[in-house]
Amino acid sequence: MDYTQLGRTGLKVSRLCLGTMNFGPVTSEDDSFAIMDHAHELGINFFDTANVYGWKKGEGITENIIGRWFAKGGGRREKTVIATKLYGDMGDWPNDGRLSALNIRRAADASLKRMQTDYIDLYQAHHVDRDTPFEEFWEAMDILKQQGKILYVGSSNFAGWHIAKAQETARRRNSVGLVSEQSHYNLIVRAPELEVIPAAEDYGLGLIPWSPLAGGLLGGILRKIDKGRSASENMTKELEKHRDKIEQYEAFCDELGEDPANVGLAWLLHQRAVTAPIIGPRTLDQLDGTTRALEIRLEEKALTRLDEIFPGFKTAPEHYAW
Repeated sequence: MDYTQLGRTGLKVSRLCLGTMNFGPVTSEDDSFAIMDHAHELGINFFDTANVYGWKKGEGITENIIGRWFAKGGGRREKTVIATKLYGDMGDWPNDGRLSALNIRRAADASLKRMQTDYIDLYQAHHVDRDTPFEEFWEAMDILKQQGKILYVGSSNFAGWHIAKAQETARRRNSVGLVSEQSHYNLIVRAPELEVIPAAEDYGLGLIPWSPLAGGLLGGILRKIDKGRSASENMTKELEKHRDKIEQYEAFCDELGEDPANVGLAWLLHQRAVTAPIIGPRTLDQLDGTTRALEIRLEEKALTRLDEIFPGFKTAPEHYAW
């Protein structure tokens, strides 16, 4: 396994991050335990979750599964850099979600209890809260740090200017500020290249791409359909929107002699500021398959060809102005 620093911090994390969103709704608890154990065997030490995962309001199903896995001992907690998120509603009352100081305090304590741990390595805002000033956000996060309940703070789904505003507010408070941004980024979705990635680079944030395979579109979907695999209605619509590009992409992966999913992950690992794409395996076999991406070295010619298939963005404002 390859490791890197998380942004400008001294924290070392694996270059693949284990996403746990399937734990509970899709993957059983026993299988989730097996996947997390095997992730450690492969050297993956970076796990990502959220208080809303499990998708039953207020239950924190996925965090509870992780907590019961930590409780099995064997150094499981000590070997894991655990990242969780808050923002989504965990109840029906007005302050049961978002980023007020009140919810930050309550949500952190609830996540700690569910995960049966006394600290969270990386506590992330799942979305920007336009109603909460960053001064309030940082005061609440700094208190959690002082209490030893969290170590680092990250963002998710922030625009470039949100990152800048958050960092400048933190700077005025002599606070470390954000150390990472979790963005929707892959070969198809490349908008973060305009302003999010430049902001992350300038402020020293590690980029953690979610949905690195565009919900499966970059995972060899045409091959799977040819073998009789069915696709959801939404996936079928997305495929038709991008079919020409996906056909070219899978043909190019054939030329490289590599699985499309691994090429998609490898491409991200070649991109500026990227710390670790979030992988979401539903089975042990899927988890094993992802490690090949770490070994793929894409030459300049291959990267150029991928840019031709999936055109990216220049840094703003040069993308649209002189």
